[in-house]
Amino acid sequence: MKNLFFVLVLFTLSFVNAQDIDEKWVKENYTKTEIKIEMRDGVKLFTAVFSPKNIQEKSPILMVRTPYSCGPYGEKEYTSRLWYSYWKNYLKEGYILVIQDVRGRWMSEGEFMDVRPFNGNKKTKKDIDEASDTYDAIDWLVKNIPNNNGKVGVFGISYPGFYSTMAALSNHPALKAVSPQAPVTEWFLGDDFHHNGVFMVMDAFHFYSGFGQPRPQPTTIGRKGFQYPVLDNYKFYLETGPLKNLSKLIGDSIKFWHELMLHPNYDDWWKARDARRGCKNIKPAMLIVGGLYDAEDCYGAWNLYKAIEQQSKTTNNKLVMGPWSHGGWSRGDGSHLGNVRFGSKTSDFYQQTIEIPFFNYYLKGKGSAEQIAEASIFISGLNEWRKFGSWPPNGVDNKPIYLNDRNKLSFNTPERNNSFTQYTSDPAKPVPYTEGSHQYRTNEYMTDDQRFAANRPDVLVFETDALKEDMTLAGVLTANLKVAISTTDADFVVKVIDVFPDKFKYDSTYCCDWTNMDWRQAPKRGDYLMDNYQMLVRGEIMRGKFRNSFEKPEAFKPGEITTVKFDLPDVAHTFKAGHKLMIQIQSSWFPIADRNPQQFVDIYHCDEKDFVKSDIKIYHDKQNASSITLPILK
Repeated sequence: MKNLFFVLVLFTLSFVNAQDIDEKWVKENYTKTEIKIEMRDGVKLFTAVFSPKNIQEKSPILMVRTPYSCGPYGEKEYTSRLWYSYWKNYLKEGYILVIQDVRGRWMSEGEFMDVRPFNGNKKTKKDIDEASDTYDAIDWLVKNIPNNNGKVGVFGISYPGFYSTMAALSNHPALKAVSPQAPVTEWFLGDDFHHNGVFMVMDAFHFYSGFGQPRPQPTTIGRKGFQYPVLDNYKFYLETGPLKNLSKLIGDSIKFWHELMLHPNYDDWWKARDARRGCKNIKPAMLIVGGLYDAEDCYGAWNLYKAIEQQSKTTNNKLVMGPWSHGGWSRGDGSHLGNVRFGSKTSDFYQQTIEIPFFNYYLKGKGSAEQIAEASIFISGLNEWRKFGSWPPNGVDNKPIYLNDRNKLSFNTPERNNSFTQYTSDPAKPVPYTEGSHQYRTNEYMTDDQRFAANRPDVLVFETDALKEDMTLAGVLTANLKVAISTTDADFVVKVIDVFPDKFKYDSTYCCDWTNMDWRQAPKRGDYLMDNYQMLVRGEIMRGKFRNSFEKPEAFKPGEITTVKFDLPDVAHTFKAGHKLMIQIQSSWFPIADRNPQQFVDIYHCDEKDFVKSDIKIYHDKQNASSITLPILK
């Protein structure tokens, strides 16, 4: 702990002056240049370069490739979000910062393609992908930008995280360090727009109604998205009805929306867009970053790291996962998400002790590579950073916990015969993903109180007794459900929940403590009582027809007991002594996930009349024991 304190003090002293950086400082100390860099096929990509004026030593290049604009445009325009984030530290360090509009977006030429597939077999100059565009951009920069030291780093969050992965696959010799953060990685199995084949309708419609609009010519002008006539998203999506009605609302010009509507199953079109396909023989050092509570790209961070570990064993590959929503480490201090407090400024810790030292070491030769662990993981609940030599860590016991009658969970197998719990799933009254009315999907739902759902008759609840000692989960959760349904299809949502004690005792971990408070200290408006709080730790949805194969869906036989087995994204959470572990099971999660008609039909093109109720039985008996496999850290 003394060594950690010393490191923190050093970094605090080193970066305190970065707080003084603003637009005026940047103008005085940096020169902005706008360039159109020609790719191998002749297409030119618009690039903004910020170079330090005070040249005491040659500088490394740190690059972001983005579909979201490298604006403001104009060499005299310095106003930028960069100066209001921790990226200002890189300016203080004297980095050359480069921001590039990717092919076909904003001021860059060419045709844009969503998650353009990696081409590992390029033969001519016409064979391009995002890796080749990155290679060509880096090659031009190191040869033409004055006073660079020949070393390049690339990073980016979300879609720019995808472009960071593609940069790593370019293997340009000058590229030394890459950090894909919340990286878009696999859009059918787990990121953004599908989870286990379920269409994540609210995010997809909101995003593509604006982002997907065509841009025939380079432009500095953005496009407005869909103007919602109803500001309650639950009401809007329910009243709009089946997906084909959304397709009409979005219009004919949104190319990718209509393309994905033609690919309801996990076919070659989707497989080609898996960013992990090319993760072989990666040369630069990698720092994969993600949020434990990222509603958009939680899957990508965990699984890109694992893919590189498996497919490129000699790569220097690191993983960081903190208690953040999507990109939360780049804004705010990371001390809380929604009602849940994490006991420290986790974003500041990450920025100053992991990311900046990572780039400083590989691009400037400062510091030591040993200070960054193989896996730096924040354990929520316990609220501590842990360093692991691998992920999942060694010493994990993958242990099934069984659903039982009387709404109980137990590590003992059920003893009764023909035991099940039943509910009716009604697509006309889907289970909401969170409480209250919202226009857009919230980030906080990933840690929200689940009591609103537990009270519904179409949500099953199973829980342990109060735990007698701490239990830490570290790795993948696996749901293994034995089900029988009255229809030919259904979805299954499994939620893993930390139930706080009654009269919860404040320990600086969570939000508030009113246990021993007198009337003069009554909660103020906006405070939150955490007694019996049901904190969502991890939730995931599975489309039942994909239970045996994402490539070849299968209808259920009504009334026949069937296994539905699927993984939930990794967790890193401690259930403290006195808390309970709860499992909730339901068949809708609306409107983040589209409604299943509960019939074996083409959901992208079905009619309202195709949506029917389904009676669903979850079995928990000797012969058909439903369970959730918990990765318990010893």
